[in-house]
Amino acid sequence: MSKKVLIVDDQPEVRELVTVSLQIGEYDVKQAINGDEAINIAKEFMPDLMLLDINMPNGTLDGFEVCKLIKMNPETKNIKIVMLSSKNQPEDFEKGKNAGCNGYLTKPFSPFELMDEVEKFLNS
Repeated sequence: MSKKVLIVDDQPEVRELVTVSLQIGEYDVKQAINGDEAINIAKEFMPDLMLLDINMPNGTLDGFEVCKLIKMNPETKNIKIVMLSSKNQPEDFEKGKNAGCNGYLTKPFSPFELMDEVEKFLNS
């Protein structure tokens, strides 16, 4: 059975790049465009890994809030979460860690960097 990944990003080009890269690796991929949608899909899809953008202006929740809610829910708390951000600031790393994220990937990233990060969490 293939591993399941949920990509959450408000930018369609990022979602498509990630989706295509992961489908080549034979992962089962679903997409969400904002935090509210991500929580609903996560409860149904139960991904092994969530790639979660921090800044999503089209929704009511940012990535940190989504991460906290996923990790607080007994049904979804074991989903591994890698935060995606164009910010490479220590305070963002700290906020992500405090929210319960498992990793952090800085944009822009190559398909190779993406696959390395995904495989690190899904093959451990």
